[in-house]
Amino acid sequence: MSGLLLLGLFMGHPLAFVLGGTAVLGALIAGKPMVLGIVINRIFGDVLDNYVLIAIPLFVLMARFLSDSGVTDRMFEALRHLMARVTGGLGLAVVFISILLAATTGIIGASITVMGMMALRPMLQYGYDKRLATGLIGASGCLGILIPPSIMLILMASYAPGLSVGQLFAGAMVPGLLLGVMYALYVVFIAWLRPDWAPKIAEADQISRGAMWKMLMIEAVPPLILILGILGSLLAGIATATEASAIGAALALLIVIGRGRFQWRTFYSALLETGRTSAMILFIVVGATAFTGVFNITGGLRASQDLIRGLADDPYTLIAMMLLVVFILGMFLDWTGIVLLSFPIFLPLVGEMGIDPLWFVVLMAVVLQTSFLSPPFGYALFYMRAIAPPEVTITDIIIGVLPFIVMILMMCGAMILFPALVTWLPLALYG
Repeated sequence: MSGLLLLGLFMGHPLAFVLGGTAVLGALIAGKPMVLGIVINRIFGDVLDNYVLIAIPLFVLMARFLSDSGVTDRMFEALRHLMARVTGGLGLAVVFISILLAATTGIIGASITVMGMMALRPMLQYGYDKRLATGLIGASGCLGILIPPSIMLILMASYAPGLSVGQLFAGAMVPGLLLGVMYALYVVFIAWLRPDWAPKIAEADQISRGAMWKMLMIEAVPPLILILGILGSLLAGIATATEASAIGAALALLIVIGRGRFQWRTFYSALLETGRTSAMILFIVVGATAFTGVFNITGGLRASQDLIRGLADDPYTLIAMMLLVVFILGMFLDWTGIVLLSFPIFLPLVGEMGIDPLWFVVLMAVVLQTSFLSPPFGYALFYMRAIAPPEVTITDIIIGVLPFIVMILMMCGAMILFPALVTWLPLALYG
């Protein structure tokens, strides 16, 4: 089954159908076609009746509404002018707006595309190094799968027994924000070391700073209300993840209407885009559920766990092996497939070793950011190539993201040394 999975992926077929097709072929090769009936029941019981997954289309819809509102465009313009006198100020503005997008959308493609369209050409126009610019936009956009409300964390919670969406959101909050701070400090360091790579903006004195501050404050209010409505209601225990996602979608729609940007055409387009994205994610969930079901019933799951037990005799070696597997898989699969394929193998072993599952899942979420950045199949690399001008090559983009991959791994090291970075906030909120 593992060989068929790799063969299908390298042939370029969609992951969902590779997983489902491998499950069918695996059952037939093992001479146990009857297990497919068990798998179908599992799909209906574990996936289609899982109400937590309803939050995924609602958060996707919220992200699309917010994109249509144009809030981030004006906030970026205000920040761009406010930080014009600062060497590397445009890069810092990219990091700040990316964190805001991550906290209001949780969609990687949307965050990278929006930031790329807004920031890449101005950065190149003002003389920013093209590798720094593309790497910064790509890596900052990937914060959306870590900083709540994250679709990845919702899916993880639905497949991690004993963990709620609120706990994972709280656990990922500090590491996500710290990673954003690390990116900002990297920009400051590069601007100090090589000012020609991150220069000041020439139009610094053309617009009143008071006017820019006023614009920033006005434009920051709607996203902050949205963040408070989602995370505040969820972390305070007022709403479940599904209810919080509905609150977010409703508030995002009100922002669009309040800014006079509502059009039936864009509303219909938002619904279609939400349907396509949600169907893509849930098709992968169904395919992965079928794959892991057959893999488990035919003995593959037990054999994989026995192999890992034999290679790792202490918790830290076990964690290092698992993270290495996730990192390597990230070069070829997207996060959805990695989560759904690895959780059934990894989480029982984590429980046996006495490792805090919340800490491990958040640690894995941080590593999974590299799945968007690591070549040859990092999605962020292709998003950036699609919106970059011709003079920016795919090699420039790959070299640009490498320092940020190193920073992600450094963040993992900090979380291993200081587990309270993950566990402190969930303990404070939920006990």
